[in-house]
Amino acid sequence: MPPLVSVAAELRAAGCVFAEDEAELLLAAAASPDDLRAMVERRAAGFPLEHVVGRAEFRGLWIVVEPGVFVPRRRTEYLVEQALAQCPGASVVVDLCCGSGAVGAALADALGPVELHAADIDPAAVRCARTNVAAAGGQVTEGDLFDALPARLAGRVDILAANVPYVPTGEVGLLPVEARDHEPLVALDGGADGLDVLRRVAAGAPDWLAPGGCLLVETSERQVPAATRAFARAGLTVRVAVPDEEYAHVVIGVRDR
Repeated sequence: MPPLVSVAAELRAAGCVFAEDEAELLLAAAASPDDLRAMVERRAAGFPLEHVVGRAEFRGLWIVVEPGVFVPRRRTEYLVEQALAQCPGASVVVDLCCGSGAVGAALADALGPVELHAADIDPAAVRCARTNVAAAGGQVTEGDLFDALPARLAGRVDILAANVPYVPTGEVGLLPVEARDHEPLVALDGGADGLDVLRRVAAGAPDWLAPGGCLLVETSERQVPAATRAFARAGLTVRVAVPDEEYAHVVIGVRDR
């Protein structure tokens, strides 16, 4: 049996919906037959595909994703698109709660030379993000939200992208095993209603945004009303963007000029 067919069959038996596509990625990433066998076993055991192959595609870029780091979702490409539409001439970009740094890397790739900063509270994420934003000359720091940013950025940020955790604590256990067991809880759990971190980011954003600068976060449809209220309380002009597929909502807040 050809390797692709046999690998796909094994993955399908393990419950992988896109078995053929995943088999192709594993075959391309494996350095040897033994390496392939180990990768297939890890994937069949429930490890995220991106952790197994060590990378994820995000807006045309290959993003390094190390074990234990939040995997960038393709739906979050929509947040990047909205940021570019809102601030096409941005020169200072911050990727807060950056995880792998995929959002910051994608924004820098689209905008050209920018001053890029990324931050996360998770040391593993910080190490991973440094690899992914290096080509853009990005700086990555470890810390709790705005505490991680250099003070000189205050009032200068054109795009503040914050891919905050927004899963309610009581629903974390309902997540797919790939996320629940292999991604950091701090990147998933957003508190009782999922918006604890979002509220903190919204409250602090005006001090960091430049006039006309924008804050963007992703959230679920049912959380939109509370999220927009948090943005409005912070004095931001708010709008909500929804893609055609309606799989994620992006809340955008703009600091008045």
